[in-house]
Amino acid sequence: MTERLNVIERLVELGFTQYEARAYVGLLGQPPMTGYALANGTKIPQPKVYETLRRLEDKHVVVRINDEPARYVAVSPDHLMSQMEGDFGRRLADARLSLHKLHLDGADEGLRVMHSLGSFAASAAKANSLIEAASRHVYLSLHSDQLEDLAPALTRADSRGVRIDLLLFGRGEIPLRHGRLVRHASTSGIVYRHHQARHLALVADTDEALWALAPAGRDWQGIYAKDPLLSAVVKGYVRHDLYIQQIFSDLGEELEARYGPGMEALVSAPPESVEEADDTAASAEAALVRATRRSKSA
Repeated sequence: MTERLNVIERLVELGFTQYEARAYVGLLGQPPMTGYALANGTKIPQPKVYETLRRLEDKHVVVRINDEPARYVAVSPDHLMSQMEGDFGRRLADARLSLHKLHLDGADEGLRVMHSLGSFAASAAKANSLIEAASRHVYLSLHSDQLEDLAPALTRADSRGVRIDLLLFGRGEIPLRHGRLVRHASTSGIVYRHHQARHLALVADTDEALWALAPAGRDWQGIYAKDPLLSAVVKGYVRHDLYIQQIFSDLGEELEARYGPGMEALVSAPPESVEEADDTAASAEAALVRATRRSKSA
């Protein structure tokens, strides 16, 4: 009896109603039975047994042998399981197609998944894993205070031939055979007199990106995602900063002459007159000519 109850429970888990499971088990291995006999053997109420048998017949779980009186037999367990597997497979395929279509239809309104990083330790651990997995190119911007945590992974990536473009705030150092290290001019008190904030910006192989920030040098918060949009934003930020620092390295005297010590005029009011604006354009053009001449003579 216990085994029969277990089988009934399994069938219920597979989608049978309690009466359907009891009716099938009651018919299994038996000669053709009437509804009356089945109700007596399974304790299914007679008003329910014929309704149950009709549903099972519609599902091809039982077969009616004759009509006067109607007698029923159960299909074999192998036939039943094969039939259920086929039905489930078709429903699963239909559901997959429907979900895929729904996803495509709502793609423009979908959510981008970003993973939160609540500390520098978590951000550094994720950054190290991205560097270790990189095979082509790493863009990285950080302060020398954080360089020590990433240096071993960077060295191993460099030894694998991964190109590393590193923008470094502070006075740290790391040798790179494949790529370059550009030191931010704020380390000399230029461009920005003070730089208390700390950040970690990284893109690995153009499709994974990490951005972490500590506005006052502590209380780090970060995000990570394998997302082309975030990767493009972070890579654009790092590359833009690299280019600006290279320009300042080549044209520092001209830029200071125009914008003053610490490049303070970059955040001051624009020129007050057309003549001053024209002078600014002329100065910039002259600086560009001088830089071009130096480049050709180098």
